[in-house]
Amino acid sequence: MTARAFAIPMRTRFRGLDVREGVLVRGAAGWGEFSPFAEYGPRECARWWAACHEAAELGWPAPVRRRVPVNVTVPAVGPEQAHRITAAGGCATAKVKVAEKGQSENEDLARVEAVRDAIGPGGRVRVDANGAWDVDRAVRMIGLLDRFDLEYVEQPCATLEELGRVRRRVDVPIAADESVRRAEDPLRVRAAGAADIVVLKVQPLGGVGAALEVAAECGLPVVVSSAVETSVGLAAGVALAAALPDLPYACGLATMQLLDADVCAESLLPVEGYLPVSRPVVDERLLAEVEVDPGGWPQRMAAARGQWEGRSATP
Repeated sequence: MTARAFAIPMRTRFRGLDVREGVLVRGAAGWGEFSPFAEYGPRECARWWAACHEAAELGWPAPVRRRVPVNVTVPAVGPEQAHRITAAGGCATAKVKVAEKGQSENEDLARVEAVRDAIGPGGRVRVDANGAWDVDRAVRMIGLLDRFDLEYVEQPCATLEELGRVRRRVDVPIAADESVRRAEDPLRVRAAGAADIVVLKVQPLGGVGAALEVAAECGLPVVVSSAVETSVGLAAGVALAAALPDLPYACGLATMQLLDADVCAESLLPVEGYLPVSRPVVDERLLAEVEVDPGGWPQRMAAARGQWEGRSATP
């Protein structure tokens, strides 16, 4: 396999990132992406490697739909910029980041109000706290934010136990994200009564096939989301969303706009609120423009691969 490291600036700081980094790997089935976040160790990265290997060497299941509904993602920006991003997104659903470190609750309220105004009364608005609230604050903030008619709240608290406590105290549906993708056993979410919806991401779950198994076994409605990847990584998310038997919610896969560049000439960008079910081709010229010295990536990949192979060999 051929591996190429990349670094792409973010247009707006997102999840604490200013630059998105990773490796693209070319195999018999095409290109795969390995882009775990910097804080993840080998055990967590093992699934990310499995997803990359699947994309590059094995391929994905046949789709059951030709396009996938998506939401526009609004970072923790000011209300004016949030309004512009939502209006320009062309989607009927918006996901708004809240609970950003260093920002106030009033800033969150102003941002969500601007998004609701931009998307109109018929659009759907969901918020994502990335596990930043404790239970009492989550309950209070959900009550305040629901004046804007929330579709659901994603990961208001960090743990499954906390999510369950919040869920029992609010009427707004709760979605689990980090509790699924960083769990040793993703199926505990339903068993714990922690969520009404699960957010599935291909790389953190070990590939499209593994994510389909989680979706089938957990028995909850699924939202497919990205890990802020290039169009190579996004294509795997689209493949998952396209293969699910039911897709009741718009997916968080319209994140290519968060990056300042791409490695594919035909980027996976939404058209009228949908992404096409396709696998964009890597453009060598575009890849060369964002390619960087691999640095420690070969070692991270080798450690992740070793963890995955060791896990797979365990009876």
